Amino acid sequence: MARNPTIAGWREWAALPGLELPWIKVKLDTGARSSALHAFDLEELPGDRVRFSVHPWQDTDADAVTHECDVHDRRIVRSSTGHTQERIVVLTPITLAGRTIDAEVTLSNRDQMGFRMLVGREALRQGFLVDPARSFMAGRAPKEIRRRNRGRA
Repeated sequence: MARNPTIAGWREWAALPGLELPWIKVKLDTGARSSALHAFDLEELPGDRVRFSVHPWQDTDADAVTHECDVHDRRIVRSSTGHTQERIVVLTPITLAGRTIDAEVTLSNRDQMGFRMLVGREALRQGFLVDPARSFMAGRAPKEIRRRNRGRA
């Protein structure tokens, strides 16, 4: 743990600069080992690379972003419903509460989930403490971003 951990709420706004996503609402989940990002149209490419698209907003499929990067790993992950699935893992920076860390992120379809991204304990152990009674301790996204996230662009 970092000497001066950053205290964050159970949900926060984050950025994924390596994936060109300046805003995404995330759930900080200390019960999940790994982080997970909603990804669709996954296409494995030569040279152990992957292309995928991301819907950054929770309640809409607007503003999809397509990205291509190296496959960091492949892992068997057990979902919250108990099902196991092999997932592609990518390494990407996450900026959360003003701190940028490198995180291993699994790619999966999270269309039915409340958050497009979970930040798990392997990422959080890089200098974060989670206060489960608080939300958005790092501040809220601008009003325009919050409206887009609710599908009201």
